[in-house]
Amino acid sequence: MVRSLTPDDFQQVIELGNRVHGEGYLDFGSLEKIYQLGIKNNINAHFVAVSDETSAQLSQQITQNEIIGFRLTYAAGQWAVDQWCTPNEWPVTEQSMCYFKCNTVAESHRGQGIGSALLQASIVAVKQQGAKAGVSHLWKQSPNNSAVGYFTHAGGRLIKQHPNRWNQKLDGSDYLCVLCGDDCHCTACEMVIEFT
Repeated sequence: MVRSLTPDDFQQVIELGNRVHGEGYLDFGSLEKIYQLGIKNNINAHFVAVSDETSAQLSQQITQNEIIGFRLTYAAGQWAVDQWCTPNEWPVTEQSMCYFKCNTVAESHRGQGIGSALLQASIVAVKQQGAKAGVSHLWKQSPNNSAVGYFTHAGGRLIKQHPNRWNQKLDGSDYLCVLCGDDCHCTACEMVIEFT
């Protein structure tokens, strides 16, 4: 089941994010800031996927009502466009572009359409907020390039590739790559989904 993220979910979201993306990926302070950036016109663009009785029975590691995935999304006009963005190539203005910050699904539940369901829920919300498109930086080095593949399948198109996007030694990135550490040479694929 997919539903809106609430502050009551923060502990589970932090634990899942750190388990999937590496220790320190999220904490209460960073998640609270992200949470505020996704709410506009009293509409929440963040979502969680919660296990149901069936999925709990299928996995001995998952309990009913446990968060098995989440999507964090910044509302249009509420996030800072940085040097890793190419707004002159976007189909809409910066003020009409939301930012798909993070999509995370527990390893035991991947390949079941949960990531796509979370993305679709966020798209519905950001459209209600007034966004006309969404941009994200997808991790090209994800296993089998699955991040780019999933976003492409959802209608995303590549705008630009950004090598070394998460290299802390070069620009003080706030993300520590789980593959490379602080000297990350992974590529971020800046991709856009235009809403119809």
